[in-house]
Amino acid sequence: MIIVLGEVLVAPEHREAAIAVGLEHCERSRGEPGCLSHDCLIDAANPDRLQFVECWQDLAALQVHFAVPASSLFVKEMQGFAVAPPKMSILEAAEALGR
Repeated sequence: MIIVLGEVLVAPEHREAAIAVGLEHCERSRGEPGCLSHDCLIDAANPDRLQFVECWQDLAALQVHFAVPASSLFVKEMQGFAVAPPKMSILEAAEALGR
């Protein structure tokens, strides 16, 4: 399984629009092949900080997701709302042994 962790700090005046774009992106992404989960979270300590947590079946599915034009549009829109460069980490989850 591949886990993607994303984070964007948005301008307060763009918070609601950024949340709407993030939720739409998550909903669309959940329907893509290989998407196990895709969530947009609001930081309780700083509501201008949005986090995205995605789980993908494998790297191939994630690469297809990145190639979808709507994914590129999402990144561009979030960059327009951001007050700092967005962050993203891609991790490979190890399967539990013996299960």
